[in-house]
Amino acid sequence: MKAPRLQARAWAARFVVEPPARALLALHIHPNAITATGFAVAIAAAYLLADGRMLAGGIVMLAGAAMDMFDGAVARLGGKASTFGAMLDSVLDRLGEIVVLFGLLVFYVRAADDTGAYLAFGALAASLMVSYLRARSEGLGVAGDVGLMGRPERIVVLGAGLLLGYPAWALGIITALASLTVVQRAVHVWRAGRGA
Repeated sequence: MKAPRLQARAWAARFVVEPPARALLALHIHPNAITATGFAVAIAAAYLLADGRMLAGGIVMLAGAAMDMFDGAVARLGGKASTFGAMLDSVLDRLGEIVVLFGLLVFYVRAADDTGAYLAFGALAASLMVSYLRARSEGLGVAGDVGLMGRPERIVVLGAGLLLGYPAWALGIITALASLTVVQRAVHVWRAGRGA
């Protein structure tokens, strides 16, 4: 039986992602173009966040994240999935998350808010480690998408924090739960190794 978060993803993919993806496919938009555009939108969000425009930055960030949901679906439905496309998607996803959190770091540094700067850096470091552990474990032949705070959950938490005007709280939650997820994924690989 699938974990609840994986069941939710499967439901969202079928009923939320696929209909717009089919429309994009009908317009002959290449999935790599969607990926690149999503990254450009993340850069725009980072600029807004660095300038202190949290609500606008949150809206733009969520728009970019929505675009990221469609590239894989368009590739799959249109038979355009490729090794390069999958690599490009993964790399630009990570870079998009980095630039958004860097935008928040710049804002807090400019505002001389040490706590906010520490939380932004902590969220960035923990998020990168969560992604790295998934990639490393899957490279070892172990399923790596386990734990509380994967990328979709981080986007939801940060987006909610930005829209509601509590970005530091969102960064704190991400830092704590992503750090816990690092431990969960490490333990998962350890257990898989013992079972082997």
